Amino acid sequence: MLDLRPVGFVIGLLVAGLGLAMLLPSGLDLLLEDSNCWQLLKAALLTTLAGTMVALACANFPQRAIGIRQAFVLTASVWFILPAFGSLPLVFGKPDLSFTDAMFEAVSGITTTGSTVITGLDQLPAGTNLWRGMLNWLGGLGIAFIAMIFLPVMRVGGMQFFRTEGFDTMGKVLPRATDIARALLGVYAGLTLACISAYLLVGMEPLDAVVNGMATIATGGFSPADMSFGKYPGAGEYAGIVFMILGAMPYIRLVQLVHGSTRNLLADSQIRAMLRWMAYAVGIVTLWRTATSDQGLEPAFRESAFNLVSIFTGTGFFSGSFGGWGGFSMVVAFCVGMIGGCSSSSSGALSVFRIQVVLEAIRVQIQKIGLPHRVAVVRYESRAVQDDVMNALILYVTGYIVAIGVLSTAMTITGVDATSAVFGIWTSIGNIGYGYGQMVAATGTFIDFPDAAKWLMIVAMLMGRLALLSLVVLVMPRFWRG
Repeated sequence: MLDLRPVGFVIGLLVAGLGLAMLLPSGLDLLLEDSNCWQLLKAALLTTLAGTMVALACANFPQRAIGIRQAFVLTASVWFILPAFGSLPLVFGKPDLSFTDAMFEAVSGITTTGSTVITGLDQLPAGTNLWRGMLNWLGGLGIAFIAMIFLPVMRVGGMQFFRTEGFDTMGKVLPRATDIARALLGVYAGLTLACISAYLLVGMEPLDAVVNGMATIATGGFSPADMSFGKYPGAGEYAGIVFMILGAMPYIRLVQLVHGSTRNLLADSQIRAMLRWMAYAVGIVTLWRTATSDQGLEPAFRESAFNLVSIFTGTGFFSGSFGGWGGFSMVVAFCVGMIGGCSSSSSGALSVFRIQVVLEAIRVQIQKIGLPHRVAVVRYESRAVQDDVMNALILYVTGYIVAIGVLSTAMTITGVDATSAVFGIWTSIGNIGYGYGQMVAATGTFIDFPDAAKWLMIVAMLMGRLALLSLVVLVMPRFWRG
């Protein structure tokens, strides 16, 4: 029988830690003499108490390593349970959301999707906006740990390609998981401080700089302003582009960079492909917009670069009139949103690595058509891609596309128009954050979607963040039978 005590113990500690983190926005509102602080404090006490009780109840587990099945349960449970408690400040305090809306907002934050159901962000208490940014930041950090440590071991979506021995991930950076975690936390926090500092230098208000900085590095996209980065055109957008790209790079390469190795960063084929594809998309859309509108070259380039990089990296910030760009630009945006950033980062969607391997597999198969007796092997960075990796990757890509179709169809049954439904699932399962369609246009949010549609988007966000198949595994009876 599967022993869930280690899972409960870890989740209890995480929930208690989340409750303690709520004291920070509560303290900010107290400092600003906003009565919302007491509601945040109530949420903090309830969350901390619940987490502590669960951890104490499960503390008597045998002291041994967590197994593969326990890792699956732990990974899935974290993304279900933490948003449920993370939603409490939004239920108890302003904006006083229903549980469905608060859960949507919390799941969107922790999965670093960036979609929102809140209007009037500029009028929210400072503590609430800070909490939204913290949800993004904490979620991005958790995703980084899972992407680097758990998914390669769990062999999900082809990620076992990055596993060699134990936690020897992507080139023997550090010998143990604790060392990787410590180095990752340092890099993640350092990037966040650098991003906040850059935003302050370009003229952002302090709260905006902090919240936007946390959301940028986490590729989360929660902004404290309804206009998002439209509030800071020009230098703010250019700074955002740089840090969104950094947030979408493999964290392990940034760890290596801090330890003095630039060669691995520059030689990483994922990074080179991501930058190259970004440049193609931005160039095409910039030329299209300058040719079909009276907008100047620089603002067309700046808005195209900011929004497409935001979509590509799955961040979710926006600027300018993205919704009015026209059909061609939206098709390009849809395609880059399907790709996503690099594996082993907090970006979502299919990931550059998987797209590269699929394209290489297609090239090999085309070669075999002309030369059927030729021995051709799918390779990635000069390493042969083994059959188990290839099978897992193809299953993931196929499941991803099928899930978009099935969930989009299900959403139309709830009363959402087809365009809004397809883009709603696209943005959710890819953890992108952008909305497009008739039901989004009025407010720029998903507030007008029926509750049933919001829950479908919640499921899609969790599927996208849990590498899709690790969630499906949990509903298989064979998994629980061992």
